[in-house]
Amino acid sequence: MKKLLSLVLVLCLCAGIFVGCSGPKKVEKIDDLKGATIGVQLGTTGDIYASDYEKDGSKIERYNKGADAIQALKQGKIDCVIIDSEPAKAFVAKNDDLKILEEPFALEEYAIAVSKDKKELTNQINEALKTLKENGTLDSIIKNYIGDDTKGKTPYVSPEGIVRDGKLVMATNAAFEPYEYIQNSKIVGIDADMAQAVADILGKELVIEDMEFDSIIAAVQSGKADIGVAGMTVTEERLKNIDFTDSYTTATQVIIVKK
Repeated sequence: MKKLLSLVLVLCLCAGIFVGCSGPKKVEKIDDLKGATIGVQLGTTGDIYASDYEKDGSKIERYNKGADAIQALKQGKIDCVIIDSEPAKAFVAKNDDLKILEEPFALEEYAIAVSKDKKELTNQINEALKTLKENGTLDSIIKNYIGDDTKGKTPYVSPEGIVRDGKLVMATNAAFEPYEYIQNSKIVGIDADMAQAVADILGKELVIEDMEFDSIIAAVQSGKADIGVAGMTVTEERLKNIDFTDSYTTATQVIIVKK
């Protein structure tokens, strides 16, 4: 009898067909997120948006890195991952057992976080971003990292002869390719190049500090960093603690699932 019960329990765990047991939830569209186990990177926009599904019975698993969420998905620990479209493309390109659902999860605007006590800096950065948009530099930086023919081969190069006075300290989380990631022991990506271009206009030396994503706003608030740049979306919750510059790019949140 005990052997029979053990066999039934094994079948229950493997197939999810016995009373009280359930297998992985198949996520094929946004509506399927209700009741699913969703993986996100802690403190990101995906985390914020996914949290809305907790009231519908979804379980949110939060990871310090997007790569950790992807690994959990591959191992069957979660049903899907919500993340920005560009990092999602990079993950899927390296994992042929994963795919991105065609239906976008959400559209968002990325901006630079600045302390509420530094209104002048916010205005200066807005002017710099305006210049970079008008002269095509910002568009060139983005195209260098997003597209089949680029792959970061022609990164932004600072003009010669810039006189620098002081530093511009940028807090980031260098695990969000192509916005910020480590290559040859250096932090590179759209955000790194964009911030460098802004620093050039302001006449500052850019210093990039890598940290956990959910530590960035606190670093800016405390003055440990002047700006927070990490594919960060403007949200009502974040605006309670921090100011944001004008947007520098539009991004899309997507859902990654196993094929």
